[in-house]
Amino acid sequence: MRNRRINRDELIWHAVAAIPFGMVATYGQIAEWAGLPRQARQVGYALHNLPADSTVPWHRVINAKGMIAFPPGSAQYYRQRELLNSEGVLFVGQRIDMRRFRWKPTMDEAVWGVP
Repeated sequence: MRNRRINRDELIWHAVAAIPFGMVATYGQIAEWAGLPRQARQVGYALHNLPADSTVPWHRVINAKGMIAFPPGSAQYYRQRELLNSEGVLFVGQRIDMRRFRWKPTMDEAVWGVP
């Protein structure tokens, strides 16, 4: 049996799945963790390609400014904000307090995932 090669989307989905409940990570962080440095845009594409029945917590990924990337006022923006609020992530205006809610994994967590 041949080993199946993991594609970029799957690497990204695996990295996003490691973000703990109530925490967020930026597109750039996820790209780094997935072994795709300087490819934050690829993270957005991968999340857009998530299967409809996926349990990957896509809503925990935000932009480098600590903001939701969807246009404010859009249905997607409100959905992501609602999901983050339900996990206790707080906003000040349209920004998340990154000092409080940005996930800073240990090396083991970043490499092996959350136990």
